[in-house]
Amino acid sequence: MSAISAPTAASTITPVSMTLYDKDFQAFSDELGASFTRFGFGVVADHGLDEARIAAAIDAAKTFFALPEATKRQYHQPGTGGARGLTPFGVEAAKGATAVDLKEFWHVGRELPQDHPYRRFMRDNLWPVEVPGFRDHLYGMYEDLDALGRRILRAIARFLKLSDDYFDDKVEMGNSVLRMLHYPPVPADAPGVRAGAHEDINVITLLLGAEEAGLQLKEKDGSWLDIAPPPGALVINIGDMLQRLTNHVLPSTTHRVVNPAPERRGFARYSTPFFLHFNPDFPIETLPSTITPDNPDRYAGKTILAEDYLTERLREIRLL
Repeated sequence: MSAISAPTAASTITPVSMTLYDKDFQAFSDELGASFTRFGFGVVADHGLDEARIAAAIDAAKTFFALPEATKRQYHQPGTGGARGLTPFGVEAAKGATAVDLKEFWHVGRELPQDHPYRRFMRDNLWPVEVPGFRDHLYGMYEDLDALGRRILRAIARFLKLSDDYFDDKVEMGNSVLRMLHYPPVPADAPGVRAGAHEDINVITLLLGAEEAGLQLKEKDGSWLDIAPPPGALVINIGDMLQRLTNHVLPSTTHRVVNPAPERRGFARYSTPFFLHFNPDFPIETLPSTITPDNPDRYAGKTILAEDYLTERLREIRLL
């Protein structure tokens, strides 16, 4: 796989403002849904997230990633799928890739009461004692993105002509994770790219930090399209679970993070995707309304629980 990005056209994904969400919910749903249908991606401006909290969380992550490798490794739990804590540099790879991704990351998940039945699916979070405020900043950001994701799903439900609250009880205790991503400077002879071509496993992904160059999606004709949202905007993409639920009406699009131009190779890149998941015991079964003569059920007789699907996919990307 080439580590150099080929030139691509500027993104043609038109941002949709969250101010429209309260002003004209139907219009917001229609515009975002059309973008998802066309690209599998959407861009949301004026997202309303607390910018100070975002900055504090990113600063805390940068402080952690700058710690000595031996210190960071204390927070790595091999064999757990990278569900919590650190996944070190050079571990994850895109499905079918020969080279590992040039990144390391930290995962924060949902915190549950001790007696909650989902605790068998969700591990306890790890919190580095070396970074003051790490827990407050990152879990606060987790809760903000979780809430925003549920709002976006209400718009997706409206676009799919479901009840607006269709997804509410299916994701309220979802096995969602916030990933703090660190792509270190890239040497000229790097064997791979920062993130190989892949699709996301989950329901939807909310991504902050994509205004930094590198994110590309694969168009239907095989070309690569740069995703260059305006500063402060949020990129949202459809994951494989929602693609499967909607019988591919909403596509999960292949995307990647390519290496920087030579003059930028010495700079690190940080981004913060939030992977919103279904509740672990939710059965992913094709929505009847998405089955038509022109779009027959691709998954007839293949209902799968969200947790089983997640486990299957984590094995494919070398995290299990």
